[in-house]
Amino acid sequence: MNNRRYVLRVAVLGIIVLAVGGAFFTAYTADDSPVKVGEPAPDFVLENLEGEKVRLSDYKGKGVFINFWASNCPPCREEMPYMENQYQQFKDKGIEILAVNIAESHLTASRFAERYGLSFPILLDQDRSVTHRYGVLPIPSSFFVDENGIVVDKVEGMMTEEMIRAKLELIVPQGE
Repeated sequence: MNNRRYVLRVAVLGIIVLAVGGAFFTAYTADDSPVKVGEPAPDFVLENLEGEKVRLSDYKGKGVFINFWASNCPPCREEMPYMENQYQQFKDKGIEILAVNIAESHLTASRFAERYGLSFPILLDQDRSVTHRYGVLPIPSSFFVDENGIVVDKVEGMMTEEMIRAKLELIVPQGE
């Protein structure tokens, strides 16, 4: 009889633990309002490597490529030179790249930018608030925003240089 009670208690406790764990998992992984193609890009303010505040809405009228990355991500490291090459081709056409570093130190992001010779703004999302707001799960993840602030495309995962060029063509401001 005691064995049966023990098994029953363990089973009930296991069910409770699974239920509570499932609730926490859902609460912390669910994204209530992921950014969707065709909708306005949520505005944000982050610091760049120089300590200046950068606001997405300051780039209204430009095409903006927002890339979420981390230095310990091999695909991120592979696509950064492609991004820099294309930035050099498109920056005079009204395109800006905002590379959002996810939860790494200023020193780590700064050394990465130096190592890869990056000339576009590196923004620091140390508390992951923007990363969560944009519903970023795999990295790299990229959002392409037109001059009106509308997300025209989203790519999860690494892009080739040709893919980046094609996506940037989509967001070149029409007035340019």
